[in-house]
Formats: sequence, structure tokens, C-alpha cells
Amino acid sequence: MIARIQHKVCGTSTSFIRKSGFCLLLATGVFVSPAYADQWYTGSLVSPSGTTQKGVLNVEPYSSYSQPLGRFGSHGQTLPATHPMQRMFTNSTLWKYGISENFSIQVHTIVNYGWKHNDGHSHGPQAGDMPVDLIYRLIRPDPTRYIPAFNLFAGMIFPTGNYTKLGSSQDGMGSGAYVFRFALTEQSTYTLPGHHELRLRVWNWFRRAVTSAKLTDMTSYGTTNGFRGYGQPGMSGQTGFSLEYGINQKWVLAMDLARDWANGSTLRGHDQSGAYIHKTGASETDWQISPAIEYNWNARWGIIVGSPFYFAGHNKNIQASPQFAINAVF
Repeated sequence: MIARIQHKVCGTSTSFIRKSGFCLLLATGVFVSPAYADQWYTGSLVSPSGTTQKGVLNVEPYSSYSQPLGRFGSHGQTLPATHPMQRMFTNSTLWKYGISENFSIQVHTIVNYGWKHNDGHSHGPQAGDMPVDLIYRLIRPDPTRYIPAFNLFAGMIFPTGNYTKLGSSQDGMGSGAYVFRFALTEQSTYTLPGHHELRLRVWNWFRRAVTSAKLTDMTSYGTTNGFRGYGQPGMSGQTGFSLEYGINQKWVLAMDLARDWANGSTLRGHDQSGAYIHKTGASETDWQISPAIEYNWNARWGIIVGSPFYFAGHNKNIQASPQFAINAVF
């Protein structure tokens, strides 16, 4: 997700990545040096950012539309989209506040509105589950020594979305389970010839449910009326890196490359006829690339527009998801 980081950093996340990235730039004939220019960023579409400055509130609302274009089969083959197709509008907002120079708290609120042919619409906008993260900066950046910033995320996804006793399957936007998650992120910035800034981020997310959801009747796990039991989302995660290239102080080209993975959800209980059900869904993976363009009016206000494109995976829908976000710092 996008968030503004005002400090500049150099280097990369590990010695391997540092050497690889440095050699890659040298191999293409580009000389890199520590970044000192006052470049303005909103951040890329997918990459998480680190801490914000003490006493600073960073607010970033996203708006997006998603629709399946196809799907990846169990062996990675590309298949046509299944009908009826699920469509959705989403508004999600990141709220981040700097408690100290090395410690921030972040809350992510999500509201969805979905519909599917012959399956109705959501009963109005539906709140999704709400992640709350504590962010600690493990290593402060030192541009002169090519030391990047490292940040540790640790938080919980709270089950605030509807998931059980649904009036419509389109209302099921939550999992009903508390999900622990953590991430390690890195950020470094280089100055390229012509005084163009290149910012690199590398991250790795991991999520695991720590409770199960009690399920009754129609639920977000695909059960129908008469079901009684429990469900739990599977472990999941994301690994990726992003590049942001400053055309000038206001305009930035951004790109994310990320791999998502998720184990299948577990469902156990009894259906309307009393038959016992105990099953685990299929695991999913995808690869996505997310190009975008950023425009910053000043150091505190910016906008980004782009879309992810999915080019590989298995057991996963291929989505079109154009989106934009406004980044504001107070």
C-alpha cells in the first residue's frame, strides 16, 4: 500500500540484494550514488511503507474496481472467467500516525460493494476486516554508508466484516477470525544521472489465523442455510519489490512485482441434512505486476493511478483492478 516516507535511504534489504541491485545498475551502464534530492513520492500501489515522522498523520484513501478476466487452473493454465462474474467496488483507507521517530501505528479501513448476475447485490456498502499494525524501524538509514531503512510490522486483522447469517452471499466480506500478520520491509533510494531519484522497496508479508469463526447458515465460506460449524482462513503471504523513478520532483513512474500465496480455508461442521463436512480448499498463488504513475502537488499531497496485471498463478482469478489513491500528510 502507498504511504509517504519523507526520509531518504540508500542500500538494499540484505547483502545479497544490495550487491545484486548495485551490480544490475552498473551492468546497464548506470552509476548510482546516495540520494540527496528533495524528491516527492506517494509510494507505489502495492508496497508497504515504514514508519512516518513523530506527530505526523498520513491518510491515504484508495478507490478501485475489480472484475475477473479469466482464471488460472490447478496446473497454471489460463482459462476463461467463470460466469456469473463477481464484480466489486472497494474503498480502502490507510491511517498512519507517528508515535515516535522509530514507532508508528497503522489502521486500514475497508468498505466494499459487490454484485454478481443472478446472485444480487450487497445490502449497501459492507465493511471488511480491519488490519491494525504496529511498525518499528529496526535500522535507521545512513545514505553516506549505503545503509537502508528496515522496518518490522506486527499486527492483527480484526474480524469486523460480516461473515455469518448472511442475507446475501454478496454481504460476506469478512473471515470471522483474528489473523496475526507480520512483515519485514526495506527501503533504499539512489540518485541516477540527471539527478533522477530511484527508490527501491522490498517486503515480505506473512499471515496466520489464530482463531476460528463460528458459522451459521449462509456464510462467507460458501455454506448455505442449515449449516452449523466452524471455518478458518489458511495461511497466506506476499513477497515483492517496487521501483519508483522520479521524472522530476512532481512526476514519478512506479512499478511493483509481487507474488501472492494462500493455503485453502478449512471448513468443518454439519449441513442441513446433518451430514458431517470437513474439507480444506485448494491453495492459490499468483504473480502480479502493477505499473502506475504518481503526481505530487507538494511534499504533503499526491495522487497515484494504475492497475495490477496478473500473469501467472494457479487456482486464482485473473483480475482487472484499476485504482487510484490520494496521499495526504498532516
